[in-house]
Amino acid sequence: MAKNTYQSDIEIAQSADIKHIHKIAEKLHIDKEELELYGKYKAKLPLSLLNKERIEKSKLILVTAMTPTPAGEGKTTTSIGLTEGLNKIDKQTCVVLREPSLGPVFGIKGGAAGGGYAQVIPMEDINLHFTGDFAAVEKANNLLSALIDNNLQSRTRSLGIDPRTIVWKRVMDMNDRALREITIGLGGTANGMPRQDGFNITPASEVMAILCMSENFEDLKTRLGNIFIGYTMERKPVYAKDLKAENAMAILLKDAIKPNIVQTMEGNPAIIHGGPFANIAQGTNTIIATKMGMSLSDYVVTEAGFGADLGAEKFLDIKCVSGNLKPEAIVMVATIRALRHHGGAPKDEYNTPSLERVTKGWGNLHKHLENCIKFGIKPVVAINAFPSDSDEEVQFIKEKCATLGISACVAKGWAEGGEGMTELAHAVVSSIESGENSFSPLYDWDLPIKDKIEKIATEIYGATEINYSKIAKRDMARIEKLGLGHLPICMAKTQKSFSDNDKLLGRPEGFEVTIREFEYAVGAGFIIPILGNMMRMPGLPTIPASENMYIDQDGTISGLS
Repeated sequence: MAKNTYQSDIEIAQSADIKHIHKIAEKLHIDKEELELYGKYKAKLPLSLLNKERIEKSKLILVTAMTPTPAGEGKTTTSIGLTEGLNKIDKQTCVVLREPSLGPVFGIKGGAAGGGYAQVIPMEDINLHFTGDFAAVEKANNLLSALIDNNLQSRTRSLGIDPRTIVWKRVMDMNDRALREITIGLGGTANGMPRQDGFNITPASEVMAILCMSENFEDLKTRLGNIFIGYTMERKPVYAKDLKAENAMAILLKDAIKPNIVQTMEGNPAIIHGGPFANIAQGTNTIIATKMGMSLSDYVVTEAGFGADLGAEKFLDIKCVSGNLKPEAIVMVATIRALRHHGGAPKDEYNTPSLERVTKGWGNLHKHLENCIKFGIKPVVAINAFPSDSDEEVQFIKEKCATLGISACVAKGWAEGGEGMTELAHAVVSSIESGENSFSPLYDWDLPIKDKIEKIATEIYGATEINYSKIAKRDMARIEKLGLGHLPICMAKTQKSFSDNDKLLGRPEGFEVTIREFEYAVGAGFIIPILGNMMRMPGLPTIPASENMYIDQDGTISGLS
């Protein structure tokens, strides 16, 4: 039976029976003295709690989704709801998620703490400054920027950096399109060397990607030192370690590297840590957080950003290989709304039942399911329930999945919490216990760059041909010369389509993709082919979410979602 769903997400979250974080830690057998408290309801976990033996025994479950509509399909809500459902059926489970970025919170997307009765709390804290991790990433990133410009100014200690080759940008955690391209150093020689610069949003910083790929503090320092800055006038590469920046940057991240623990609406443990974008970075929480969850729980539910062609592919081919992780189940979130979208429904008809459009849109979900099987895992489909779903549309999806030998369950976490997720929980446990799943990455990192790109573009996207611009060919030669050809591929493309054209919905066929240029995140440890124009600093919409937010004299917030 549905709970009171007439309340907003924040009203539901504020009405929850929130427990002291000591009580949540007890469920994971963590002594309260080991917690680093940030008030009563959130804390940081020391890295000493990582346990290799427990990690090897824990069951890792990845939650991903079909190609999303602009509003997303509810991966976070499903991840949290599934965690509640697994605990309901007596499977000791923890959810591990990314931290929200302030830009989307105040812009168009809203928060990222789940929704309805499948949320992590305190919702306001998680969606706002939380424990300061994003601020620490921002400061570490901008320290390097300051050191670069200081070196350009120096007459006695200059590295001879060619300012025209500098690829490092400043960051801030807010959508602000006016900062995408700027000129700095104006006003005379005392203010530095004039040059073109710009800002990215904090989740797009390589520092964030590095934080999420690091295994420990020493690894973090090494990766920070390996950040590529640009070239000298003699065309020699310059790295952050050449500026002796890695230790100072790591100092700013000394607390940010520790995972954060909070709770779900039903009082189950939730670890939230890191937040890289999924279309230009790996789109998953930190390796440390995932392993922390696995060190403390029998089952761990985690998610990867955007559709499975982006977040899940990167989770499986980059994060899992780097961190030696082996997921044992995949949950594919689908909504009837998204199937209608891919079947040709305009935005104002997403909530209008149409079996014809769902039938046309099935190809998108079908392709994502096929892709999961390429990694050795048969997924379970979670049909994230909406009031506008018709019985015949839901039954169609269940029957189509059954023809593939795939279970499909209606997920009612938003309206019913854990009670509405037990069917999905049983299906996931059955998938794990079947013994049929055996994870294997799509490609070997040691393959040539073009071969790795071809694997992803043809097998995951369904492209027939990959084109390379002159700039991309030049960039690829530089990557090889720098000795980086062995790194995995982190494709940067639109999240709205399997292709690099966001207008090609459903399951496009016979299309080509074009690699416009390459970037290389040497510290994070991956090569980034750019398909189309990637937005590293979003702008605010015409009516930002911030306009509907309110805080009263007692500090109670409303309008945050």
